Amino acid sequence: MQVPHDSYVLIADGAKMLFFRNEGDAEHLDLKVVAAEQQADASDQDIKSDRAGQKPGSPGMGGASSAGEADFHQQAEDRFAADAADRINRAALAGEFEQLIIVASPRTLGELRRHYHKEVEARISAEIPKDLTGHSVDRIEEALKSYQS
Repeated sequence: MQVPHDSYVLIADGAKMLFFRNEGDAEHLDLKVVAAEQQADASDQDIKSDRAGQKPGSPGMGGASSAGEADFHQQAEDRFAADAADRINRAALAGEFEQLIIVASPRTLGELRRHYHKEVEARISAEIPKDLTGHSVDRIEEALKSYQS
């Protein structure tokens, strides 16, 4: 894939987002970090609060989720993705980029799509359902170059 000069690239999952700008050209990428944000990746059990009148370890307070109980960890990841979408929405409306490539884990990509402004939708040149948040910039550049849509 070609990544034009000055394109924005968002690399995201449910807990980390990295915004890059390509300061190189379409063939020779030179991704520079514009912004980075990460939330604590707490477990679902750590996020939950104790129910009134119950102590941790009481019946019903075990580690397994009850049927129909909210997955607070997933809710936190979804909120984080919504925040990432808000950030790219504001950047698009401010004219900070003309083209955007989004690389995100499949679940995060789905959540991002729910929150795109029409200005963002018009500027997306590619969406790649892949988690590259733990990779080096060199590895991200290589993955983008070798991606076949």
